[in-house]
Amino acid sequence: MAVLQPMGESIGALLKERGETVSVSESSAGGLISASLLSVPGASTYFLGGAVVYTGASRLGLLRITPDDVKDMTPGTEPYSGIMATKIREIHGTTWSLSETGAAGPTGSRYGHAAGHACIVVKGPVERTIIVETGSNDREANMFAFAQKALDLLESCIREAE
Repeated sequence: MAVLQPMGESIGALLKERGETVSVSESSAGGLISASLLSVPGASTYFLGGAVVYTGASRLGLLRITPDDVKDMTPGTEPYSGIMATKIREIHGTTWSLSETGAAGPTGSRYGHAAGHACIVVKGPVERTIIVETGSNDREANMFAFAQKALDLLESCIREAE
């Protein structure tokens, strides 16, 4: 968390200064994105909700995404991460949303993505998508890499919207 916490502080300061809010839907990062944003005192002014969505049941229960909503989508892709970002933003009514889905490792996903693959989407006044490929099967390192890339993307989008 030593690397992620200062990133959360920087994003939190921007959001507080602007009176904006964020919600997070993450999968392979396992809650590290939300934890870094919540590690900042006063986070309740900008962090309105987050979900670690790791199964079909959690996707339905936490994001209200039905199997029909994603029937032609593959996890770890832009359309899949995009619907997660859209739904979490709608549910919480936030200025920004951030979604991450991928394969932390040590093996790849059953959908054909290698370990170290993630798709990250930001929705809001500026919208961006990135694909992360670490080339590593180190689960913990990949989780932190996904969180770091996600926070980098969110901060760059917020700054671009200034």
